[in-house]
Amino acid sequence: MRSIGARLSLWYAAAATTTLAILFIAGYYLLETYLIHGLDLLNQSEFNQIKARLGPDYRLLSPAVIDQRIRETTEYASVLFYIDIHGRDTGTIFYSTNLHGKSIPDVKGERKYDLDWGSIGLLRVGEFLLSPYDVMIATSETQVQDVMEGYAEVGAGLLAIMLVMSVVIGLGLSRLALRPVRLIRETASRIGSDNLSERIAVPQVHDEISELALLLNAMFDRLEDSFKHVRRFAADASHELKTPLSLVRLHAEKLLASGALDCENEEELLTILEEVTRLNATIDELLFLSRIEARSITLELAPHDPTALLATFSIDAQVLTEARGLRFSASHAGQGKAIYEPRWLRRVLLNLLSNAVNASPPGGQIRLRSTLDGSRWRVSLEDEGTGVPLAERERIFDRFMRLKSSAAASQEGSGLGLAICRGIIGLHDGRIFAEAGSDGRGLRVVFEIPAEPAAAHAPLSLNAPATTASA
Repeated sequence: MRSIGARLSLWYAAAATTTLAILFIAGYYLLETYLIHGLDLLNQSEFNQIKARLGPDYRLLSPAVIDQRIRETTEYASVLFYIDIHGRDTGTIFYSTNLHGKSIPDVKGERKYDLDWGSIGLLRVGEFLLSPYDVMIATSETQVQDVMEGYAEVGAGLLAIMLVMSVVIGLGLSRLALRPVRLIRETASRIGSDNLSERIAVPQVHDEISELALLLNAMFDRLEDSFKHVRRFAADASHELKTPLSLVRLHAEKLLASGALDCENEEELLTILEEVTRLNATIDELLFLSRIEARSITLELAPHDPTALLATFSIDAQVLTEARGLRFSASHAGQGKAIYEPRWLRRVLLNLLSNAVNASPPGGQIRLRSTLDGSRWRVSLEDEGTGVPLAERERIFDRFMRLKSSAAASQEGSGLGLAICRGIIGLHDGRIFAEAGSDGRGLRVVFEIPAEPAAAHAPLSLNAPATTASA
């Protein structure tokens, strides 16, 4: 059972029910002992009454007189008491009528005992000495057994009710007791690399929960400091690198312009310039990522109709895909406006398209699907490449993670494109993720951002008049 609250509830219910069961069992034996003791007192009272009726000169009385006196005293109680009086020399001198001529069995060495006597039933027997006679008086235990059976039934019912009620009460108490833990979990789940300033509210009660909250806040303080140092290092290092790279580029271009180099050296110098340009682009992307993560970029978010952005992008996408021998198709469904800044969303679409182009095999198709409803704008871009394993789909949005494909082995980028996409979509309060393409082929990258309420609309093709082509 994964829930602590459920475990606490079950433990509470088990403890409460077990405690009540122990009390019921102890009460059962105490009540039974008390009732049996009451029967012993009844037998003792009946003996005292018989002894008083016989008088102090009972030894001088004949058996017939003794029988008459006892019968006059006990006849009215024959439904309650079973009486047997006998002596060693005289034998039995009195039977109560309810014994039907039978003697009450004697248990050697016991003055008070229980007797299960056939058709008569369970009896509580007391043996009293009235020398030279033994007086055996028994009382039925049937009523005691009925009381104890009723007690057991009531106890079992109360235990069942107690179990149900304790589970319900335990769930309520556990939810109340674990509320600070849930608040800590909710707050901790909101704290990320883009939201390190939030802290967990510390309860005013000084207990283990408040100590845990203080400990986690201290840990988040250290993490925030570490992230700030990393971001500052990336920004500072990028700034420091741009100056020497600019100097390298300047001197290389000066050498090329001088015409003093032979063809082979000029070719090598051109390669250097190409790599310097690529390195400059990587540094610019790192600086941009640092600004995104530091939330230092202010977007001018406003409602826009996405059809205009998608139509313009589709024209550029047609040109790029046709140049690589690929096909491109796009569609949009829904009317309304999404909340975004067009130039940043265009950069996201171009980055996604660049990855899809590099991953697609010759003649492959790239599909863009856009849907706008009352709460969000959803855009997906799907290729027909080799795809990405499920375990790697989340990692492709990390820095310097490259999408490997045989079709683009020589055109790998810096590995920052998807990280930039994630940062831009995050600034739009949206989300971006990857999933398998249609029929498990290729990769589909999806982003969603908030939208204004819009009416449903039939799918609209955004392809240029000249239908997508393949080289």
